[in-house]
Amino acid sequence: MQVEKRSIDFIPETERHGRPASLFYIWFGANMNITTIASGVLPVVMGLNLFWSALAILIGSLVGAIFMASHSAQGPKLGIPQMIQSRAQFGVLGAVLPLLFVMLIYLGFFVSNTLLAAQALASVSPLPASGNVYLIGALCFVVALYGYRLIHRLQKLLSILSLLVFAAATLFALQLSIPAEQWLPTGFSLSKFLVAVSIAVTWQLSYAPYVADYSRYLPSNTPTARVFWYSYAGTVSGGAWMMILGAILSVGIGDFSSNVGGHVAGLFGGGTMVLFAFIVYGQVSINVFNLYGAFMSTITVIEPFARLKVTPRVRGVFMLVISLVATALCTISQDDFINFFLNFIFFMSYFLIPWTAINLVDYYGLRKGQYRIDDIFDLNGMYGRINWIACGSFALAIALEVPFMNTTLYVGPVATALDGVDLAWLVGLVVPALSYYGLMKRGLGAPAVSRVS
Repeated sequence: MQVEKRSIDFIPETERHGRPASLFYIWFGANMNITTIASGVLPVVMGLNLFWSALAILIGSLVGAIFMASHSAQGPKLGIPQMIQSRAQFGVLGAVLPLLFVMLIYLGFFVSNTLLAAQALASVSPLPASGNVYLIGALCFVVALYGYRLIHRLQKLLSILSLLVFAAATLFALQLSIPAEQWLPTGFSLSKFLVAVSIAVTWQLSYAPYVADYSRYLPSNTPTARVFWYSYAGTVSGGAWMMILGAILSVGIGDFSSNVGGHVAGLFGGGTMVLFAFIVYGQVSINVFNLYGAFMSTITVIEPFARLKVTPRVRGVFMLVISLVATALCTISQDDFINFFLNFIFFMSYFLIPWTAINLVDYYGLRKGQYRIDDIFDLNGMYGRINWIACGSFALAIALEVPFMNTTLYVGPVATALDGVDLAWLVGLVVPALSYYGLMKRGLGAPAVSRVS
């Protein structure tokens, strides 16, 4: 198998292949891991019972996946990675602004995934904790290096294995001793419920910056609806299932959050070595997404300033450097992983939602999916160097979110007045959508509509 030759460049029709059904396996498998299970612990940690936790997770998954799948549907039409397409909204240089935040998100997820995997592996591995971290980082580098096709093959296999393993884990979880009142609609808290919904929404949105990277190789005539629904079905079914499983296990197993992977493997009693291997495999697989996305983002940032031919050797060097940096960050210990993870989820939402609002309004509302691809790679092209309307709308949304925030690190005055209800996600969605659409429609940002070329 060869190293993938393409990076951020357009995929010509002669190299397009595959069927949209493969996207179901990609996004179902992407959710079938212990990091998603750990996300499901968060609503319970905040004080919701299983009834309200499961309902919040389901609603959040159904809503968040709409945006995620809408980004996925752009891939076959445009044939370029998701974040470089943001140049059409922010400008060739302006797109660096959201890219910097997205790169932090990739690194944050790499740290979370690796720490959970190393935590689970510690009880069966002869290596020290740091050795487990380095081992996982090396595996991620090798798989990410070979790119798109290998990722697709791994995710299909992971989806099949995950279906069997986590179906059994779910059956075991349902046999745990769980108080009956956990499944009753009692003890409702609007603020906690909305926070839990926003966690599930943000989890789905976390795939948005790179979801089109995995649909761009499909033929350009692939029906948009099929790309949307296969992506949507895969991520909702996998994500909601794993998060609800995490909520159940956090109630049924004492101190579950201290070692999520170890407790999941422990459900199976004997033969847990196989389960530990499977858990690590799942974490490596999802971390490949983060390294692959970080590579794409890095090239997108560098490309306007230095024309870089991405040969297999160049790809390998960049992947290695990113892997080393990400793995080094993993060695910084986290005393309270769940608290760290909760704040990281909120951090993502405050920056991802304004970006996704601008991107989707531009694609579906202003330009109707019609872009001049060559100009996306041209500093002097029709999209310009910096679109101040997009950058301003993005910055304004983040600034206006601050009073509405409710995290363990900071609680805004509006959130305090609303008894802890966090509406920052709503501000981050509505404000940039309206400001960007309105100003661009008036012609202040020259929203020229042109053909795909």
